[in-house]
Amino acid sequence: MYLLGYDIGSSSIKATLIDADSGNVEATIQSPDKEMAIQSLHSGWAEQDPEMWWEHVIVVTRRIIQETGADPELIAAIGISYQMHGLVVVDKNQHVLRPSIIWCDGRAVSIGEQALSELGEDYCLQHFLNSPGNFTASKLKWVKDNEPDVYSKIDKIMLPGDYIAMKLTGEVKTSESGLSEGIMWDYTQKGLAGSLLNHYGISEELIPEAVPNFSVQGQVSISAAEELGLSTKTKIAYRAGDQPNNALSLNVLEPGEAAATAGTSGVIYGIIDKPLYDPKSRVNTFIHVNHSDEHPRYGVLLCVNGTGIQNSWIKNQLLDKSGISYDDMNKLASQAPVGSDKLVVLPFGNGPERSLQNEDIGGHIRGLNFNRHNTAHLLRAAQEGIAFALNYGLKVMKEMGLTIETIRVGKTNMFLSPIFQDAFTNTTQAVVELYHTLGSQGAAIGAGLGAGIYKNRNQAFSGLEKVRTIEPDRDLAQQYADAYEYWEESLKTLITKH
Repeated sequence: MYLLGYDIGSSSIKATLIDADSGNVEATIQSPDKEMAIQSLHSGWAEQDPEMWWEHVIVVTRRIIQETGADPELIAAIGISYQMHGLVVVDKNQHVLRPSIIWCDGRAVSIGEQALSELGEDYCLQHFLNSPGNFTASKLKWVKDNEPDVYSKIDKIMLPGDYIAMKLTGEVKTSESGLSEGIMWDYTQKGLAGSLLNHYGISEELIPEAVPNFSVQGQVSISAAEELGLSTKTKIAYRAGDQPNNALSLNVLEPGEAAATAGTSGVIYGIIDKPLYDPKSRVNTFIHVNHSDEHPRYGVLLCVNGTGIQNSWIKNQLLDKSGISYDDMNKLASQAPVGSDKLVVLPFGNGPERSLQNEDIGGHIRGLNFNRHNTAHLLRAAQEGIAFALNYGLKVMKEMGLTIETIRVGKTNMFLSPIFQDAFTNTTQAVVELYHTLGSQGAAIGAGLGAGIYKNRNQAFSGLEKVRTIEPDRDLAQQYADAYEYWEESLKTLITKH
């Protein structure tokens, strides 16, 4: 028996097939080979065509069946992880009405800020645990105000993972955790955030039915089975945003546990059992995947938009003609000292940053000296800048009362770099546990839990493999503390001027 997991990212679509009994990964397939395009028609905009996601879901599904030789009839359940906060709108025939406004799109910032002011900061924080901000509800309000013809045709709105589930089953549903990430959940009322939707003039009828993250949410339809080469017996049994799902993939489910990732964006995600919030909404609190009224679980999410995308930009825009690989970049970066000889990179070039209270200050290279700095300094400063930006937000999480001493991460993306591992561990002063896992693998595990194939946590994570544990280096602690302090001073100077 097999379990299939999808990870619907903004860069690529991944699928992982695991053996349900052993937990072993049979294969992981990614499509496309190069990053998917993000359309930006205006400054601060970021859109993708949901049909593009589905086309790549078809590709990875057919390839994974072909390459493993797995019998589709033996794929018991499917789980879906997806890029958070995006908006997909469809008509009554389930046709997409416009491109998805994705997570890093900044057009709705002012809408969320106005709602925060008009509803009241205390009210919003008590009821939603967050500012309405630049999240899904505010993006829908933007469509209502600026594209009334599109808005008038909307039958249902969805998050990106809900769209993929719809394409698989023909049914439009969401989850409570999904509603919370769109700021459409009222924690006081324990239901839909009617007050915010009413404030925006949005009908609650546009919001799909919410199902538990772990549950049988439908079965593969006849048309989807034909497109994908799957069986109509296969159940869809799990869905979650990429960061809650990353936490699940690392077995991070209980208070005091934390996960991190550094793909296109960088995240630290800590679990608590009380609905805490940051008064300035620099980090955000959402319903975690295993939340229940009896055993409440919330995820506090710090997000830095510009992490791996900054590394990719440097490679493709500044170094591409040299044919340099990411591994080569890491080796070159290691030639520069800790602190990069006071060359500072601020990795904020991918839209408004929540940790900076939705300021869009752009990416910056500061302190460049033509006589002293070289490519190695720039590459190291870029990686250190990402680690420092994550630590800047981690300080906010600690101010909220989170105690984070150990952080679990997948050995992928930026965490493949020894320089980044070093900078992250020694700056945060947290013990870092590296694991072999992916978001699509976590989604497959989630499907096993949702379908009842796994009876408990131990069964589900029997195949989770720890690679190594990295502890802070006492000899480097002060060097990184000094480098971080200098970086933070540079950031504060820029924010003041901005």
